[in-house]
Parts: sequence; structure tokens; C-alpha cells
Amino acid sequence: MRKLALCDDILMHVEKPARYIGGEVNSVMKDKKQVSVRFAMCFPDVYEIGMSHLGIQILYSMFNSYEDVWCERVYSPWTDLDQIMRRENIPLFGLESQEPIRNMDFLGITLQYEMCYTNILQILDLSQIPLLAKDRDESMPIVIGGGPCSYNPEPIADFFDLFYIGEGETQYRPLLDWYLTNRKNGGSRLDFLKGAAQIPGIYVPGFYEEVYQEDGTVKERRKLYDQAPDTILKEIVMDVSHTHYPDKPVVPFIKVTQDRVVLEIQRGCIRGCRFCQAGQLYRPVRERDVSMLKEYAAKMLANTGHEEISLSSLSSSDYSRLNELLDFLIEDCDRKHINISLPSLRIDAFSLDVMGKVQDVKKSSLTFAPEAGSQRLRDVINKGLTEEVILKGAALAFAGGWTRVKLYFMLGLPTETPEDIRGIGELSNKIAAVFFETVPKEKRVNGRVQIVTSTSFFIPKPFTPFQWAPMCTKEEFLDKAHQTKQGIMAQLNQKSIKYNPLCFHLRLKDLSSQVPKDQCPADSRRAGREPAFKYSQKTVRLDPFLHSGPQSVAESQKGNRGSGSRPLGKGFIDTQASQDTPQHHQGHHNSSRHHLGFIQKDLRQATDDPSHNKCSYVIHSFLQSMGPRVRS
Repeated sequence: MRKLALCDDILMHVEKPARYIGGEVNSVMKDKKQVSVRFAMCFPDVYEIGMSHLGIQILYSMFNSYEDVWCERVYSPWTDLDQIMRRENIPLFGLESQEPIRNMDFLGITLQYEMCYTNILQILDLSQIPLLAKDRDESMPIVIGGGPCSYNPEPIADFFDLFYIGEGETQYRPLLDWYLTNRKNGGSRLDFLKGAAQIPGIYVPGFYEEVYQEDGTVKERRKLYDQAPDTILKEIVMDVSHTHYPDKPVVPFIKVTQDRVVLEIQRGCIRGCRFCQAGQLYRPVRERDVSMLKEYAAKMLANTGHEEISLSSLSSSDYSRLNELLDFLIEDCDRKHINISLPSLRIDAFSLDVMGKVQDVKKSSLTFAPEAGSQRLRDVINKGLTEEVILKGAALAFAGGWTRVKLYFMLGLPTETPEDIRGIGELSNKIAAVFFETVPKEKRVNGRVQIVTSTSFFIPKPFTPFQWAPMCTKEEFLDKAHQTKQGIMAQLNQKSIKYNPLCFHLRLKDLSSQVPKDQCPADSRRAGREPAFKYSQKTVRLDPFLHSGPQSVAESQKGNRGSGSRPLGKGFIDTQASQDTPQHHQGHHNSSRHHLGFIQKDLRQATDDPSHNKCSYVIHSFLQSMGPRVRS
């Protein structure tokens, strides 16, 4: 019988002790004497967030399918336990064995969003692992970073021994095999890293150094190990129907953010939204076979007891076999009273046929993302949605019985004007009006519709056509949010519209999206003792991170915006997608404002369309011509 790392007295004094005891349904227990590799898989956020992440579930199941590997889970302790662990000198532990992370062979940390960066330092500090990779000796685990933020690794490169670039199903087994071979041969930690650097998709930051200009921008990269590759190519699984997928996901003791079965129906997105990093990183589109999805849906529901299943992808309505899959799920789920969730739907593709299929199943709110309030700006970002299509889709949804719609918009997009901001309230009002026009008074639930309009802020992301675009200041963002609120309050149906501005944590996300390696926090230990939880405005503390280095955030961003000529600290990573950069399109100089409205509708049909490349360069040229900042 295993012994819990935390005594009863501690568990009684922390919020939600079930976060820390393990032993959930479908969690994997192994005899540590019978395995050769112990791997701690970490999501650097609180348990409820990390348990909801599909990528962790896939890797956890895949690793534990290997007889010689035991993979355990670890999450960021909440602030109450964090204080106790530091005071009592309790090292961070894996949920399954309840043993210290520092005693394991690997610590893998998924990097899903920049706001978790301070929690990475918290994980290392609580694990009693030196924060800087160069300070770790042979007794310490190999610290691996993966996930979307690993494509831009330099801001946090000093904290990791290596990064895995791409999808984890392809090269983790070769990496683990090399680890075992190196250990058998008596090799050192450095020997392992040298061999790992030869494995496709593996980036070892310690084998490179960056030379900087006087203004702090990157001049060149130099290799410190001759055999290190010049370019790291993204790993990708082309046949997603025959790769590993969990049929027994772990069932938490407490309610988590995504408390349901998650069925990934495809990877990638056929759309080319110019602000979207995920759409660029996860190309090309790859669909899972519908027979495989039917099989796993039945198994996962049976093995978990969940009462909801979610079809997951970047654009679920673009899955070519959606109707067939829904027919199967409707029959099965209706009989078992299981809810079907359809996130990531494009309002133009949410057909009446699909609405008819799910209308008799328990309904949750529908979520649509117009992103911009005006047609002009939607064309600039390549959203590919017209107002006519949006309103028609809303009418179909209301006719199908939905009364709550979530709308997501983005403020601060390139070329945005006050008219674009006012358009957010106007479009929300028109959608509310469609409800009253479509649904007879006697059939209206509670008498009205609820439109939840949320706005986030544009942050230029690496590997997107807008990566060189300027970003607004905090004051400008807050002013834009105020303009949006005023625009909604001026609408006829304002009582049916709830405005939800997501307007905090801007500067850290911006800083960590683009800064080079030399601007990592200098006083990283101080930052590591101040975890910043992404979703909690009450507990977030960013000052130790933002001010721990020699430069302030404002100073670190000098030269970081609107400059497509300078090399970014991620140019050595190849995502295997067309790079929308000026360097790739030097032959195109015919820029004019109207070119920004070029729409590319389907990447499956127009991947190599030269007009797309031309448009991408024109976007950059236009932004450059507007000066240091495009103001509204």
C-alpha cells in the first residue's frame, strides 16, 4: 500500500485535497522495480485545468502502454499547499507513486500558454531541481518542454534540457530507447543530450548560443556542438487513425474544467486565420477514421461513466464524416442520456441537418467566433465569414432550440478602427434580434435570448502572418474595451447581451511570445516562488516575473514589434508549413490597402496558391507603412 506524501493534517488544511492524493479511476499503478524509465508528465497549472488537457491524456496513456515505462502525473499545487510545502520542505511528488519528482528519470512539462511560465519555475523549485539546466548534475531528471509554446522556446530555454518540437507520438519511444542505451553504456548526462540532439524533433538549447546586436536584437546563432542540427523539423503524425489514443482516460474525484469524454476527430484546420498560431502549427489537416472514432467513443464512455462527450478539433464542422459520426452518437447517447458537445463550430457550416440531429439531445450553449465586428476586418484576418452567413447560422441555431450563444471577438487587430469596434455591439444586437424574429413568443424560454459577447486582445504570435504586427499598449486595450462596452450599451437589445472583457495579464503574454533568450528573468528563483495562475485575477502576481530581469517589459520590447527584417529567436524551427514572411516573398512589392481583404477559404484546396503568399507579404508591407503603431 502506497503512503501519501501529505499527512492528514496538511490535507485537512488545504482546499480540495483530492487534487493531491491520486488513485483516481483508470490511473495507472506499476511496480517501480519492474520498470526501466520513470517519467513525470506535468501540466504547470492547477489540477482541474491539467486534468482537462487531451494531450496529457494521450501521452500518459501511450507511455504507460510501454511495459518498461511508468508515467505519472504532476500539477502545480495551489497557493495554499505551495506555502506549506516550502515551509515543511516537502518536495513535489507524482500523484501515482507519491514519490519526489527529483528521483525520476524525466520531467516532461507541456507548454500550452505563456501565462504558465512562472508556474514552470514553481514546479522546478518545489521539486528541488535547479532552475537552470546548466546547474543540474547527473542525479537530476532530464527536463523536457513540449506543446505549442515550445515552437518559440528561447524565452524559457535556460530552464530546459531539451524541447520536443511537434507531436509526441513519433519520437518519444526512440528518445527513451536512447536514454536506456546511454545508461547501459555508462554514458553521462551530456552524452545523452548529444545523442538526443540527433533525434528528429529534439532541440537541445545548451548546444547553441545567440549573438546580439547593440539594440538587443538577435544577430546570429552559433552552434557549440558541431553535430547539433542547424534546423529542427517539426514532428508530425500523418496517419492519426492508427496512432495511440486513450480508451481509459483518468476520471477525477472532483469536478474539473472539462469533465467529459474528449474525442479528437481531426488535427489541423483548413482555415487560415492570420492571427491564429494553432492553425499554423498543426497543419496539415488530418482526419481520424470514423470507424475508429465510433469504437473509441463507446469504449471511453463505458470506461469512465461520463455523461457528456465532446468532439474536439480546431474546426469540428469541417470534419468530412461529421454527419455519420453524429448519427452514431445520437443513437447511443440519446439512449444513455449523454450530452453531445460540439465546440469549434464555424457558424456557416453548422447546417440545419446537423442542428436537426442534435436538437433532441440535452443542449448546452453554442459558441461562435466572428473575431471582428466588421466585414472589412474579418477579411483582413482571413476569417471568411460574412454577416449574412453569421445571421443565417444564428437563425438556424435558434430554430433548433438554443437560447444561449457565446460570441468571441478580438480587439487590437491590425488596421482596426473605431467603426470595427462599434461593429461588435451592432453584430451582437443583430444576432439577438434574429432570435426574436425567429422564435415565436410562446416558445421562448424565459422570454429572451442570452448573448455573451467576450473580447480578448490581439497578441502577435510566432509563425503567423501577423507576427510582426504592433501590439497595443495596456491603456489602449482598456480604452478599446470601454468603447466596446459603450457600443453594446447603445444597442436596442442590450439587456439580452452580456459583455465579458478578458483584459488582464496582457504584458506577460506579449513579452513571453517574442523575447529572445538573453531576456529570460535573471532572478528566476524569486519568480519561481511566486506562481501565477492563469485564470485567477485574485491570486495572480506577475511583478516578480516581469521585473526580475535587468530590463523592464517596456525596455524588452524595443525593436520587438513591427520589424520583419530582424531575425526572431525561433527561425531555426521548421513547422513544415509555408512561412508567411517578407523573406519568403521578396518578389512581391505591389502593396496596397485593398489587398488586405484577400480571402483564402480552404487550405486543402489552396495550400500552394501564390496569391496567398503575395497577400501575406502585402500584409507585412502595409503594417510597415503604417509606422510604429496602427492606432484607432
